[in-house]
Amino acid sequence: MGLLSLAIWLPIAFGVLLLAIGNDRNAGVVRAIALVGALVAFAVTVPLVTGFDTTTAAMQFQEKVLWIARFNVHYHLGVDGISVWFVLLTAFITVIVVIAAWEVIQDRVAQYMGAFLILSGLMVGVFSAVDGLLFYVFFEATLIPMYIIIGVWGGPNRVYAAFKFFLYTLLGSLLMLIALVYLYYKSGGSFDILTWHKLPLPLSVQALLFFAFFAAFSVKVPMWPVHTWLPDAHVEAPTGGSVVLAAIMLKLGAYGFLRFSMPIAPDASREYAWFIIALSLIAVLYIGLVALVQQDMKKLVAYSSIAHMGFVTLGFFIFNELGVQGAIVQMISHGFVSGAMFLCIGVLYDRVHSREIASYGGVANTMPKFAAFAVLFAMANCGLPGTAGFVGEWMVILGAVKYNFFIAALAATTLIFGAAYTLWMVKRVYFGDVANDDVKALKDLSGREFLMLSVLAIAVLWMGLHPKPFTDVMQVSVSELLKHVAVSKLN
Repeated sequence: MGLLSLAIWLPIAFGVLLLAIGNDRNAGVVRAIALVGALVAFAVTVPLVTGFDTTTAAMQFQEKVLWIARFNVHYHLGVDGISVWFVLLTAFITVIVVIAAWEVIQDRVAQYMGAFLILSGLMVGVFSAVDGLLFYVFFEATLIPMYIIIGVWGGPNRVYAAFKFFLYTLLGSLLMLIALVYLYYKSGGSFDILTWHKLPLPLSVQALLFFAFFAAFSVKVPMWPVHTWLPDAHVEAPTGGSVVLAAIMLKLGAYGFLRFSMPIAPDASREYAWFIIALSLIAVLYIGLVALVQQDMKKLVAYSSIAHMGFVTLGFFIFNELGVQGAIVQMISHGFVSGAMFLCIGVLYDRVHSREIASYGGVANTMPKFAAFAVLFAMANCGLPGTAGFVGEWMVILGAVKYNFFIAALAATTLIFGAAYTLWMVKRVYFGDVANDDVKALKDLSGREFLMLSVLAIAVLWMGLHPKPFTDVMQVSVSELLKHVAVSKLN
C-alpha cells in the first residue's frame, strides 16, 4: 500500500473499528481511538505535500492494480498539483471535527466518529482516483455517511434536510454515470481518466458530456439555482457535519470541473463558459443579498459559502492562470474559513442552544478570547488582506480583469456584500451591551475549543501572509491544464 491508499483506508479502518465497538459506555476509549485514527491519517498525507515534485504536471504517488478484469477497471490512484492540497485539507479538517465533537456528542459517539472517519477516507478517494469508475464509486459513497450524520445527529427537520441533500446530489450524478459509460466505450474499453483527456470528440458530443458533468458537479458545488439543498442541510446538520460539508464536500464538485469537464470537453468548456460565468455572477450577487437578510447564523454562513463557491467556478471558466490558481486557492482558504465560522457558531450553540442572531448581543463582554477568534474568521470571510480569504478572491478578480473588466467589476462586489452581511452579523452578535441573561452567563473557551480555533487561526493567517507554498505546488499542473483546454480537439 502506498501513501494514498493509506490516506484512504486508514481512516475507513478506524471508522469500521469504532462501529464495531459501538458502545456509549466506552465513550472515552472511542474518542481516543477516533483522535488517533484522524491524526495517523493526517500524518500519512503530510509527505504527499513535502515530497511533491513541483516541476511536473504528471500524476505522482501513483498506485495501479487491476480491480475488475472483465471491464478493465483499475484501482488507480495518483495526485497532481491540483488535487494534492485537498487530500491534506480533508485529513486536517477531520482532526478538527473529532476534537470539536469531543464533549459535545454524548449519544452514539462511536457511530458519529466512525461516520466522519469513513467519510474522510472516501473524500480522499475522490481527490486521488485516476480511474473513472473508481472516482464515481468514491464520489457517490460520500453521500451515505453525510446522509446518516445529518439524519441521525441533526436538528428538528433533519430527515427532510437529509433526504433533500441525498436526492439532489444523487440525481445529478446519474447523468455523469451515463457520460462515464460513453467515454469507456469511446476509448476502447478504458476507464482511465488521463486517456479520456486525449479523446478526439466532436463539439456536439463534448456539449452533451459537458452538461452531463455539469448536472453532477453544479449540484455539489452548489451553483445557483440548484443550491437550495445546502442551507437546509447546513441548518439541520450537527456542527461537525456543517464543517465537513462546507470545507470539503462542496469542493468535490468544483474539483470535478477541473478533472473532467475542462480537460475532456475543452471546446464545449470554452463554448459554454459564458453560461457558467453567468451562473457564477448570479451566485456572487444574488446570494450575497440573500445572505444579508438571514436571521439564522448558520443560514447566513451557508449562503456565504454559495457566494464564495461562485467565485471558484468563475475563476475556472475565465481560462487564465491567475483565475484558475486563484479559484483553487479560494477552495482551500474557504475550507479553513467556513469550517472555522461553523465551529464558532457551534461554540455558541452548545451554550445557548440558539442559532438566531437576535438571541445574542455583547458576547465579547463575556467571551473575549472567543470573540477575538470569531472576529478574525469573520474578517477572513470578508476577504481582509492578510487572511486566507483575501488571496484567492484577489487572484480571481485580477484574472477576471484580464478576461473582461465588466465581469471583474461585478465579481468584485462580493467584497462589498461579504463585508456587509458578515460585519452586520458580527456587530449584532459580539459587540454592544450584554443583551440578555443567557449571554451574561456565558463562559469563555475551554482548552479544547481554544486548541481547535487556534490551529485554524494559524492556518488562516499563514495562508493569508504566505500563500506561495500553495501556488507553487499547483502552478505547473494548472498551466498544463490550460494549455490542454486551449488546444481544440476539433482539428
